[in-house]
Amino acid sequence: MLGLREIVDRYLAVAGGYGKVVPISALKLPHAEAEKAFDALDEDYNISRFIHFVCAAGADYSINGFPQSHISIDSDIQSIL
Repeated sequence: MLGLREIVDRYLAVAGGYGKVVPISALKLPHAEAEKAFDALDEDYNISRFIHFVCAAGADYSINGFPQSHISIDSDIQSIL
C-alpha cells in the first residue's frame, strides 16, 4: 500500500499546490488500491483532518462506504509528513 508521502506527492503533482480539488482518478492509482489507501487514511484522525473528499461528477470510489470522486489536501498535512 502507498504511504502518505507518496499520496501527497502524487496529489501535488496533479494539483500544483495544496487546497485544490482534483479527481481521485488523476492520482493514477489502481481503483482498488486507491480505495484501500484512502479508507485507511480516512480512519486515522491525525491524517483525515487534512484530507477532504468530494462526491461530484466523475469516477466514483467507495471511501469507507461513501461514494467519492475528488480529493483536496490541506497544506497543514506537512506537519505530519
